[in-house]
Amino acid sequence: MKKTSPSVSRPDPIATIADIERIEALPYAQFMPHTSVYDALCASAERHADRPALTFIASPDPDALPDAMCSWTYSECMTEVRRASNLFRTLAAGEEPRIAMLLPSIPQAWFTLWGGESIGVVCPINYLLGTEHIAELVRASGANILVTLGPHAELDIWSRAVDLQAQCPSLRHVLAVGAPAGTMDFDAALAAASTETPTLARDNRIDNTAALFHTGGTTGAPKLARHTHGNQLHAAAGAAAMYDASERDVILNGFPLFHVAGSIVYGLSILLAGGEVVLPTLTGLRNKRFVDHYWHFVDRLGITLLAAVPTVITTVLESPRSQDATQRVRLLLTGGSPLPAELATEAEKRLGIPLRNILGMTECAGVIAIEPSAAARAEGACGLPLPFTKVRATDAQGQPLQAGTTGILQVSGPNVSPGYTDAKRNAGTFTADGWLVTGDLGHVDAQGRVFVTGRAKDLIIRSSHNIDPGVIEDALLRHPDVLMAAAVGEPDEYAGELPIAYVVLKPGASQQPEALADFARPFIPERPAWPRRVELLDALPLTAIGKVYKPALRARASAAVVADRVQRAGLSHVQTQVLDEPAGLRVLFTTSAPEDVATTEALRQVMRGFALAYSVRDITP
Repeated sequence: MKKTSPSVSRPDPIATIADIERIEALPYAQFMPHTSVYDALCASAERHADRPALTFIASPDPDALPDAMCSWTYSECMTEVRRASNLFRTLAAGEEPRIAMLLPSIPQAWFTLWGGESIGVVCPINYLLGTEHIAELVRASGANILVTLGPHAELDIWSRAVDLQAQCPSLRHVLAVGAPAGTMDFDAALAAASTETPTLARDNRIDNTAALFHTGGTTGAPKLARHTHGNQLHAAAGAAAMYDASERDVILNGFPLFHVAGSIVYGLSILLAGGEVVLPTLTGLRNKRFVDHYWHFVDRLGITLLAAVPTVITTVLESPRSQDATQRVRLLLTGGSPLPAELATEAEKRLGIPLRNILGMTECAGVIAIEPSAAARAEGACGLPLPFTKVRATDAQGQPLQAGTTGILQVSGPNVSPGYTDAKRNAGTFTADGWLVTGDLGHVDAQGRVFVTGRAKDLIIRSSHNIDPGVIEDALLRHPDVLMAAAVGEPDEYAGELPIAYVVLKPGASQQPEALADFARPFIPERPAWPRRVELLDALPLTAIGKVYKPALRARASAAVVADRVQRAGLSHVQTQVLDEPAGLRVLFTTSAPEDVATTEALRQVMRGFALAYSVRDITP
């Protein structure tokens, strides 16, 4: 008799914290019966062998369909995963395969990720980083194999990868998709590899490290979070439960695999449920032509789940769509950067699709809390914690606070990483008793919902990409005339935040802000971290113990941006102030003319792209 792998239990749809507590009352093995990602994928393939698992759209031209579309069934995907596992085992020649991956979200990247995790450790790397930063991450990961994209007209990764072997002593093999002469071709090597079940190089345990995901922004000091098989499986299964995902679902996933959202939150979760993952072209949702035809593809491919950061939602709202383009879409999932309340309301109203928010971190395999599909959206909430995951707000000493009280959010559960590869960097993020300090300010209400109201950390999040402000500050402090520098995120309707810097010059020095920005750029590892502007101040705001008080700078930056948008909207009778309150920043509009419907609507339009609370005060006689 054929042995059937255990399946992930699919509970009734989750709507409240009581539903989650019912799941938690059962043995954990009923929620997650697998001990490795490979086992879980095999189980999905047994149940859904002939159903499509991955579909790749090669062209952004909808008229090119179906010729520009390639699909792999679950059975075919697992064949490629096994081939990748056996290929990496052979190349490693007795060592543990450690695979660095510099690939866009193409099918070969998925085979590399899951095949590599099955036999060793994979380190997906942001291919937009500078060459030296990539080399540091490869060295820190101890990678002995690199899989990358060869020379390609649409996306240049090869120029960053071509010299990595010389810079990274542990790197023994480089394989390229579309390899140039003299480089091993990944597709050819994969096709020649064995399709037999791979012989595991180690015990198949849930606490084995499966992957290393880099985090902490663009700092040149590598910061690699370890993901165990258990971390990834729990995050994926928890997400699938919150979405109520099934084999009937088709998700449009334009996120890169070096981002936990692309690989786990919107990837592995759907594969565990037996659904189909659609990959929108080599450059994903950065492909403007694809976004221009976004709703045509949604309609043609029968998409049921959409995944997009708030900036993409803003863009696709304006893309042309037919009346029935969204008829099969049941959820729009978002996260990665703060969700403006006005945008959420507008998206649901215009699209007729429920929008659900997600809170996650690289250090917890991408998911902490999700707004369940079966529950109504609560404005400002990030949803309920995953089953078997606990979230609490604490004071500065780490003591838990009462429900509804704002503090620093902490999380514990099977999705929480065991820490960074460099254990010295765990301090302040991972506690001795198993809690992850998120760095977010927020609270948990009496219904168990998680709210984020600000950030205790200084991180700048540009289009879901983390930027370490220290990189910008260090670059500016190299200038001989700079005494102090502080970088913060300035709110932006498209990117969520843009990096800007405030500078105090040394006594007697004179510099133009533009010249300081130009000076700093060569010392900043990647272009997205270049400060959008530099502003000179006589002094930086300080705390009582002399540290730079960045909330005041974020309030200053927010006030300048919002005031600019108010002026552009022709609202000369409205004054803008940004208040730094315990619950976060709040915009206060003061109107010197009677508040009317037109002013209210104009202010709503101004604020629709910002994740900032606001209120209006009428001071007319």
